[in-house]
Amino acid sequence: MHSPEMVANSDFDGNNLPSVSLLIAVRNEASYIESCLTSISRQDYPENKLDVFILDGLSTDSTWQIVETLITKHPNFRLVSNPERIQSEGWNLGIQLSKSQVIGIVSGHSELALDYTSQAVKTLLRTGADLVGGPMRAISVNYLGQVIAEATSTPFGVGGARFHYTAKEEIVDTVYMGICWRKVYENIGGFDRELVRNQDDELSYRLIKNGGRIICNPAIQSEYHNRSNLRSLWRQYFQYGYWKVRVLQKHPLQMRPRQFVPPLFAFSLIASAIAALFLPPARWLLLAISAAYLLANLAASTLTAARKGWKYLPLLPLVYLILHLSYGLGFLAGLLKFWNRWGDHHGKVPSFEPNSNLDH
Repeated sequence: MHSPEMVANSDFDGNNLPSVSLLIAVRNEASYIESCLTSISRQDYPENKLDVFILDGLSTDSTWQIVETLITKHPNFRLVSNPERIQSEGWNLGIQLSKSQVIGIVSGHSELALDYTSQAVKTLLRTGADLVGGPMRAISVNYLGQVIAEATSTPFGVGGARFHYTAKEEIVDTVYMGICWRKVYENIGGFDRELVRNQDDELSYRLIKNGGRIICNPAIQSEYHNRSNLRSLWRQYFQYGYWKVRVLQKHPLQMRPRQFVPPLFAFSLIASAIAALFLPPARWLLLAISAAYLLANLAASTLTAARKGWKYLPLLPLVYLILHLSYGLGFLAGLLKFWNRWGDHHGKVPSFEPNSNLDH
């Protein structure tokens, strides 16, 4: 499945550019939404070719008021209420409202480079890919947040999800803040309404299953304000693991071995700890598992600190442990919650008809 290029790369100018809609599904993002929208307002993409939809999930902080004030200066920005609250429903609403040829999802925690949209469109046109995006470059203003940013930018921290750390253009199985032709949603449907997390991963799985191609290009630059405290980090990755179970049940052949490592680690710790209460020899198994992980963690932490700065070393082992345990325990919790859903491979995916009002 490949969408046709709308114009040749050599004709990349204001007259021939495809129209683009950027969709920002947010809830309680008062701390970050202004910087996000400011970065979008500064895009070098022609304003008459760019629409921005902010889909607010009934925020209880000042997000709505901040956005409402900001968009008075930008007629191509539109603030819309998302009564379903979750991101997938917000993005689906944005797709429904959009009349653009290219649609991109944007995190409310992100800041886009000046040429972010231009580089994404160029990559779509040049490569013939169906979906493109750039690497996730995590940043933070405090020390703990910086440690988290470094940990979530390494293979040991997040596995083989290459969009976290790739430095070259390559084909990937999923991507951060994907930008695609509208035809992708018309052909495979929108975001699964059931999923609170992993919605973009699940859509990527469906796209690849239907013959689509996804490319991560480091030229598509943005920065992501990651979690800056351990509690929110734990909650975030617990939810990733929890909802990954439903992705597994819907798309079992698309799962990667790396995604099973954290739940196997968490299960082995729990099982050996319980066994050790009744079988003294099992204590040695628990000790062996813990020691093996500790050695691997310390080795990875040392290598990361050697590359990124020794100041990160004191907290890196703890952050790595939280990433792995929270995801693993979330996955196990999801297995318990959805134990009777293994025959349910169908998602709650809205369909989108071809839009005859597209601006060509």
